[in-house]
Amino acid sequence: GDDFLSNYNLTILDIAPVTMGNHVMIGPNVGLYTVNHPMTAQGRRNYMAKALPITIGNDVWLGGNVVVLPGVTIGNNVVVAAGAVVTKDVPDNTRVAGVPAKPIRSLSRQ
Repeated sequence: GDDFLSNYNLTILDIAPVTMGNHVMIGPNVGLYTVNHPMTAQGRRNYMAKALPITIGNDVWLGGNVVVLPGVTIGNNVVVAAGAVVTKDVPDNTRVAGVPAKPIRSLSRQ
């Protein structure tokens, strides 16, 4: 998207697509990981992997040290607090925090 800003040490493991909207700000040491590995020992021994896309909407701010896991969609006008691990989709106009990230507040649409 237009008007993208990333701080230092952004890691994007983009085996699947990573799509970003307009006016996205990303803090330092953020990881966007589209790939996951099996939960079985044999699957890991075989180096199997599965990738799912990550989608980030417009007007999103990811704080420092945020991790976004495979298959997550982050809506428009979202703030993800520093250190959060986003494991599930985040609806529009929401602030999330924690491990795993959970909604803590609605945001105005402005």
